[in-house]
Amino acid sequence: MNLAIRSGDHPSDLLFVNFNQDCTSLAVGSKSWYRLYSLNTVDKLESIYESESEDVCIVERLFSSSLVAIVSISSPRKLKVCHFKKGTEICNYSYSNSILAVKLNRQRLIVCLEESLYIHNIRDMKVLHTIRDTPPNPTGLCALSINNDNCFLAYPGSNQIGEVQIFDTINLRAVTMIPAHDNPLAAIAFNAQGNRVATASEKGTVIRVFSVPDGQKLFEFRRGVKRCATIYSLAFSVDSMFLAASSSTETVHVFKLETPKDNKTEEAQGWMGYFGQALKTSANYLPTQVTELFHQGRAFATARLPSSGLINVCALSVIQKIPRLLVASQDGYLYIFNLDPTDSNECVLVRQHRLDGLTGDSHVTEVTPYDKPLTHQQSTTSYASTVKKPEATVGAGTNMAPPDSEPYQEMDQGATGGEDLKGLGQLRLDDDNEFPPMTHKND
Repeated sequence: MNLAIRSGDHPSDLLFVNFNQDCTSLAVGSKSWYRLYSLNTVDKLESIYESESEDVCIVERLFSSSLVAIVSISSPRKLKVCHFKKGTEICNYSYSNSILAVKLNRQRLIVCLEESLYIHNIRDMKVLHTIRDTPPNPTGLCALSINNDNCFLAYPGSNQIGEVQIFDTINLRAVTMIPAHDNPLAAIAFNAQGNRVATASEKGTVIRVFSVPDGQKLFEFRRGVKRCATIYSLAFSVDSMFLAASSSTETVHVFKLETPKDNKTEEAQGWMGYFGQALKTSANYLPTQVTELFHQGRAFATARLPSSGLINVCALSVIQKIPRLLVASQDGYLYIFNLDPTDSNECVLVRQHRLDGLTGDSHVTEVTPYDKPLTHQQSTTSYASTVKKPEATVGAGTNMAPPDSEPYQEMDQGATGGEDLKGLGQLRLDDDNEFPPMTHKND
């Protein structure tokens, strides 16, 4: 997350913090350095790479590879793609306006400007498509699915209401528009499979989950009623069973994505069952806004941060076979909580690590009864085997590109650069041996 464009009343030396696509590492940028940390253990925050360099406001790593995309405050229109293990620059591109966000997956690299989006082929960094004249998007809000088969891009379709535009980055066509909220969007996130998208508006009270690509609403959750909040990030668990939401409050909410079971027979037993059924029936005669309250889910679990009002980004991951909730905050700390998937409780803070690399101030709690490994470890597909999947043919199907979306053409304005791409071929995207963590430092 680019903190430089969101800092507001809380200035910080940190300019960027974000998890990579599979939450195996954390990237942190500051006014004088950027670092990559491994997230394979909760006991310590192991540095993979560090560079004492310029003021980095965006640093995005491609999964566990050596490829990183970097943008600095001193050159906000310039994107550098680097091989951090070798300390070399692969290529660079310059754009017509400041870069607000960069998103990566195994197929595409997306560059988000305030009123346009550029879609690059990740293998040769050529610009395949440009979406121009998008509604003003000053925070660079967008999301890119990490799934090869559902390689979708989501971005705001309006700056007045919460419309979500879904774009197919493989076939380069618009897919659908989802009317998600009455207020402008504040957060968007895809699940790992790319078939669900979660959204939150600037009001920050309701979070919705839609199916992709048809845009049907699947879940609706209420974060709170007493006060509005700014939702900073949304994150699915790898199995899409949980959704985390962090905000400007000190509370991080975790919602469980499950359809309520049909318990009509059980509800009919006893006066409480009859009372509940009558309450649901009477709700049909109430105003729509009141009726929705009866159908909105509540948080399955919550976690408490030390303070409120700070920008943060959350993630759900399995570390050392235990489900964890991770929150990287503007205060310079990474907070690690345990999440019990079988029981709704307040998540227990087990560690907090400083993001500046210094030791100390690490909080440890005793192991709780539900702090145990999962009963089975989910199988994962290797990065190399996934990359080897054949890429869909560009332009397949009916061309549904909207008027403001056009294939890239060489023009005086837009993305320029990327002529020397020799380093990209040396990255060996099909080789898993390219990706083990390596400590490397540039003086």
